[in-house]
Amino acid sequence: MPKIAVVMDPIESINPKKDSSFAMLLAAQKRGYENHYITADQLYIANGVAQAHSQPITVRDQSKDWFSLGSAHNVKLSTFDLILMRKDPPFDMEYIMDTYVLEHASSASTHVINKPQALRDANEKFFTESFPECTPENVISRNVSTLKSFIQDMGDVIVKPMDGMGGNSIFKTHAQDKNLSVILETVTQNGTKTTMIQKYIAEIDLGDKRILLINGQAVPYALARIPSASDFRGNLAKGGTGKGVALSDNDWRIAEIVGPKLKEMGIVFAGIDVIGDYLTEVNVTSPTCIRELDEIYDLNIAGDLFDCIEKDIL
Repeated sequence: MPKIAVVMDPIESINPKKDSSFAMLLAAQKRGYENHYITADQLYIANGVAQAHSQPITVRDQSKDWFSLGSAHNVKLSTFDLILMRKDPPFDMEYIMDTYVLEHASSASTHVINKPQALRDANEKFFTESFPECTPENVISRNVSTLKSFIQDMGDVIVKPMDGMGGNSIFKTHAQDKNLSVILETVTQNGTKTTMIQKYIAEIDLGDKRILLINGQAVPYALARIPSASDFRGNLAKGGTGKGVALSDNDWRIAEIVGPKLKEMGIVFAGIDVIGDYLTEVNVTSPTCIRELDEIYDLNIAGDLFDCIEKDIL
């Protein structure tokens, strides 16, 4: 049976009822895989060999006492058949260093999902620029004057840092907002951090849809994350409510445009975000919502992922 490792954030801090990495561990364990757990700070390279301090892991589908870890050992990453890179953003230089280690481990017998180079190339905000026919009006820059000049003609806008997740540090603003300058100064860190300005899409009230793709193919249902009455953000981490929805014709259209590019790049598991008629993000680092969609629609998305891995990759 395959020997796999999951690189993820500390497992003791997750919510097992909502965590997609945990869903993957459960699915792999059910198949009899030999599962191992690695946090990113335990990755290293020595004398040209990619290695890690790794622990065997057993998981249980329950809200308390959901995992057991074995003794830590130094292992060569090449001893694994499969490594799942599931560390959450921020996508900073340390994350890039982690991808270098994982890329060094990649070989004919060790597969890393998602492909390390693709993780570097597909910034979750910037990558939407590869699909301009799907995206809302936007501009990306760290020059505050440039950003302001575009905002003048865009009406309400969303200001996003390029390396965050979960709705953190996202603002809604407009050209007449007296706080506009301080918002841009804050998010760009006084013109030193590249930032995205995206035209506000009023259909957010109907939900920010997370659509999961496995090797370029969309799961037929999405989780629409609907903002609370006190916030414009649909992120579940910011109080949004998840509602299952079947994909619309437009959702399928976007997935069929984005999916082949993801597959070509070696992005086996991704989550695209769609608001109204527009693609707003392409999530490739640690997409979530497996567990919610499984529960609503009696799916087995992690199982489908491993079916694909066994058929097309291992």
